Amino acid sequence: MFKKAILTAVSVAALAAGVTTPSFAADKEFRIGILGGENEADRLRNFQCLVEKLPSTLGVDKVSLFPAADYDGVIQGLLGGTLDYAELGASGYAKVYLNNPKAVEPILTTVQTDGSTGYYSVMVARKDSGMEKLKDMKGKKLGFADPDSTSGFLVPSVTLPAAVGTDIKDYFGETGFGGGHENLVLEVVKGNFDAGTTWSSGVGDFSDGYTSGNLRKMVDKGILDMGDLVQLWQSPLIPNGPIVVRSTLDKDIKAKFKDFMMKLPESDPACFSAIQGGDYKGFTEVDESFYQAIIAARKAKIGS
Repeated sequence: MFKKAILTAVSVAALAAGVTTPSFAADKEFRIGILGGENEADRLRNFQCLVEKLPSTLGVDKVSLFPAADYDGVIQGLLGGTLDYAELGASGYAKVYLNNPKAVEPILTTVQTDGSTGYYSVMVARKDSGMEKLKDMKGKKLGFADPDSTSGFLVPSVTLPAAVGTDIKDYFGETGFGGGHENLVLEVVKGNFDAGTTWSSGVGDFSDGYTSGNLRKMVDKGILDMGDLVQLWQSPLIPNGPIVVRSTLDKDIKAKFKDFMMKLPESDPACFSAIQGGDYKGFTEVDESFYQAIIAARKAKIGS
């Protein structure tokens, strides 16, 4: 099954470009888009439990995984109607909404272990850099994760100017993108960025990578030692990103999928943890109104 998922994933570029597979029966294949941000093999492995469980649950012939190289690959697949489900950051959803508000429906979001429905952007640097606070980054090189990431770009770009008292371009010596959250942190560890912004629950201990988020996932995979990092800054609370489904998806499949996901934290905790990347309490229902502030922020900052 895993090999089959990998083979299916190679067609993600065609899907993102809006190329559809010739006439299999409508809604007999359920297509899952997976954001870039960590290596492809890990993403496919984490979502493999859905490939195994969803066909019988939804009454479809197969479930296919499409891991895009970056956030925009999944966004374009959703806009083109060639993906049925994806989990987006709030800014990624805002991009979809601003291009076509009817393309997808946000149905669920995660609930943190403390009961909140938000998370944070955190700026981390190497501990041996000697830096301890945001002010220490003046004139230095800051890395962002991805142009369509909420915590990795949009929220820092909107909130950091107030925190440093001037425009980002005037405060930091240089900025750039690290090619996704995981790679960005690795680039910080290597010293290619003086600091970088990534996502975290902000709940629990920094030494563990918090309870969930990119840092926690990297710690759990054994590719990051939190003792090598120091946190310089934390953003205001960000709305947790939505689970979205294609608006034109069969209503019965939508209802079955939503029910399956709501029950997943109890029916299969390991699968739930794998696809979410850490410890969460469960899911709660949301709609587009939950993301209006992020939609407005993205429209003002980026335009679309």
